[in-house]
Amino acid sequence: MASKSSARLAALTVAAVCSVASTVVLTAPAHAGAAPADPVRIHDIQGTTRLSPYAGKQVADVAGIVTGVRGYGSSKGFWMQDPRPDADPATSEGVFVFTSKAPEVAVGDAVIVSGTVSEYVPGGTSSGNQSVTEITRPTVTVVSRGNAVPAPTTVSARSVPRAYAPEGDEGANGSVNALPLQPARYALDYYESLEGMNVRVLDARVVGASDPYTELWVTVKPRENDNRRGGTVYGSYDDQNTGRLQIQSLGRPADFPAADVGDTLTGTTAGPLDYNEYGGYTLVASEIGALESGGTERESTRPQSARELAVATYNVENLDPSDDTFAAHAEAIVHHLKSPDIVSLEEIQDNNGATDDGTVAADETVGRLIDAIVAAGGPRYDWRGIDPVDKADGGQPGGNIRQAFLFNPERVSFTDRAGGDATTATGVRKERGKATLTHSPGRVDPANPAWKDSRKPLAGEFVFRGRTVFVIANHFNSKGGDQGLTAQYQPPSRGSEAQRHAQAKVVNTFVKEILAAQKKADVVALGDINDFEFSETARLLEDGGALWSAVKSLPESERYSYVYQGNSQVLDQILVSPSIRRGGLSYDSVHVNAEFHDQISDHDPQVLRFRP
Repeated sequence: MASKSSARLAALTVAAVCSVASTVVLTAPAHAGAAPADPVRIHDIQGTTRLSPYAGKQVADVAGIVTGVRGYGSSKGFWMQDPRPDADPATSEGVFVFTSKAPEVAVGDAVIVSGTVSEYVPGGTSSGNQSVTEITRPTVTVVSRGNAVPAPTTVSARSVPRAYAPEGDEGANGSVNALPLQPARYALDYYESLEGMNVRVLDARVVGASDPYTELWVTVKPRENDNRRGGTVYGSYDDQNTGRLQIQSLGRPADFPAADVGDTLTGTTAGPLDYNEYGGYTLVASEIGALESGGTERESTRPQSARELAVATYNVENLDPSDDTFAAHAEAIVHHLKSPDIVSLEEIQDNNGATDDGTVAADETVGRLIDAIVAAGGPRYDWRGIDPVDKADGGQPGGNIRQAFLFNPERVSFTDRAGGDATTATGVRKERGKATLTHSPGRVDPANPAWKDSRKPLAGEFVFRGRTVFVIANHFNSKGGDQGLTAQYQPPSRGSEAQRHAQAKVVNTFVKEILAAQKKADVVALGDINDFEFSETARLLEDGGALWSAVKSLPESERYSYVYQGNSQVLDQILVSPSIRRGGLSYDSVHVNAEFHDQISDHDPQVLRFRP
């Protein structure tokens, strides 16, 4: 996946939607002269669709009670809510007033606001996100202070509909913007009908761990596709887990809980309901419930037997020699993965990390990890890899991420066949009735356009107990640029998958070449596939029965290696050839990272054990 931090840094360069400061006037409760007969109210501005009927227009003397103040970040302003709601459940009674500087109002102020109604799209229109209705360029009059804040609306399992979103309007390229809101029928419509209002959740279970940006995810539907560790499993494009809601801190990062999946925010978590580019609808909490531990602990798999070959995949998230996570990664490999015989590592960076000076070698990075594994009580692994062409494989600029093989030479031998480099393709030939690679290690079809600005697969021959096993390490194109689940376009566009589909076809073709040379060859294709086990990418990898994703040997509730926006999901996979599947296998998704606030990688490693 693309890093969240890089996306945020890019967002900081985007100009604010308005740069004109607001004007705040303190006045007596009564105005001189006659008031308008029918002043515009907040629910009039919000309207019954996602777009305000007043967008682009001036409004005057809009009344409300301040429910939250945001004096930080690039979106400074305050939320206000009408204490006298109308009878229409589709119209929100809250709105955000964008002031562009720290607001001079306080929670509980009764205010009258005049300004321009605008529809602000977090992340820009190209993101496909929904817009936030705001009043911009405001003049704010404080009528009185210390008023009671409108009671929060409770968001609960009962109130959130089971259906996620309506189908978008075909005449508007699939946008739902102009569709009448149906808050009793669709979850996204329900949340939109509360945009800007004071809301609360009660005793909410955490389904996405706290991150460095003082965010976490909860669910108000604890039984919705739940798993035994407290998460919410994403198992279908048609089942988006409607109970998920992002929680942010409203200006109190020091008090934000360090929560793991399975914990609970007991009591009340309350604040205005916002919408942002990093997760859509977000409760910006001025009150956060007490953290109650769910007891979620890091898992350990079982050791392989003497006759079992253990093969693992582990995305170590941009590992370079300057990192302080080597000991923790070693601990995970030795004590939680039980020192697999072969480990495919993804996101190994070059010897000086993100420094962009032409360095491509990664021997220091891998060497530090090997030494740390020995220090943790594990074997001294040997390794194989191929340095990429500088800046040709995507990832963090200057980092030159790539896959690499670790292997335990006391259990496995590597068959070296010279000639493989960044641009030379390894091939398959038949020798004495058996398949062999022309280069080992070697890259799979590296010149194919499918790998443009993306990692090329690394293939190698291993021998365990006299039998050859072909292993192909992969790191497919990320989901960066896809529309979010809360996008205005429903269903959202997944533009990044076109490249993954092409990559899957290349790997599938290569595996079929091995099986054509040796029908019962043992082939393992593994890595960060960046796509789900039910996706078209997985189907194309499996095409013709050449491979099968072994994560599907697990119960559906246990199929996940990554947690994104509160959805526990599969991104990392180990796929096997028919001979391995028929011979029996043991598969484990070892949950040591994705569910924890102190994760050292955002991916959980996967382990496959079988008898070649």
